[in-house]
Amino acid sequence: MTDIIDGRAVAEGIRSDLGESIETLKAEGVTPGLATVLMSDDPASETYVSMKQRDCEEVGINGIHIEIDPEAPAEELYDTIDDLNEDPDVHGILVQMPVPDHIDSQKVLRAIDAEKDADGFHPENVGILVAGHPRFKPCTPHGVQKLLESADVDPEGKDVVIVGRSNIVGKPLANLLIQKAEGGNATVTVCHSRTDDLAAKTREADVVVAACGVPELIDGSMLSEGVTVIDVGVNRVDADNEKGYELVGDVDFESAKEKAGAITPVPGGVGPMTRAMLLYNTVKAAGEQTGIDVELP
Repeated sequence: MTDIIDGRAVAEGIRSDLGESIETLKAEGVTPGLATVLMSDDPASETYVSMKQRDCEEVGINGIHIEIDPEAPAEELYDTIDDLNEDPDVHGILVQMPVPDHIDSQKVLRAIDAEKDADGFHPENVGILVAGHPRFKPCTPHGVQKLLESADVDPEGKDVVIVGRSNIVGKPLANLLIQKAEGGNATVTVCHSRTDDLAAKTREADVVVAACGVPELIDGSMLSEGVTVIDVGVNRVDADNEKGYELVGDVDFESAKEKAGAITPVPGGVGPMTRAMLLYNTVKAAGEQTGIDVELP
């Protein structure tokens, strides 16, 4: 019987536990604050930011949202980030990507105070993660670790294949899973568009993480019996329904679940975890910046 890993339920458990940490901070006069900055008129980005702000409200984090005209000069964005860096009531900062073409996204990441980098993508935070002492784990990779934990899948000693080498998921997740630490100690192979015979790699894996952005690339024929499958992909494909589309992952769910011992669905798997771990990082940042000891889930 395949275990369908319920990301919504796991995320809700983390949010509930964070509530206790937030109350600890508030008892000391500190309300965690997360600032989101949107410099885009992309509907998907607008939706993501509004969801993150709603999450903040529901758990008791002070959400600050700033919108900047996409046509505005880059200096307006950098000045906004500088102001947030200096604001003691803001503990976490997230600039919603993508930013307009006239903005250097890497410069944006470097402009955020590394101690307020709720996404975990500042070069300083990437470096100390690789060194084995992460300040903030990037939200989606950390969420994947939590999902594995919820399914009683310990990566230690297991062969993990990650399909995708992005800076957001593939690379940081590989680094987390090879760490000599709880939730790590795996043997990790990172596959990508230049990998020869991808199926041969995935069939050897105890855990497959699909994060390549290709709809239903991985099917049941590419998996071994009892494998754990974590599907990070969220892709829109045409469908004969009222919306005209449906969301699918990077894994063909129906064929994969015939082989998998445990698998995440799309939607309802990794997505809710990414948002929960953003709240986690904000609470952690608030504790570290104020010197208040908070217990995190």
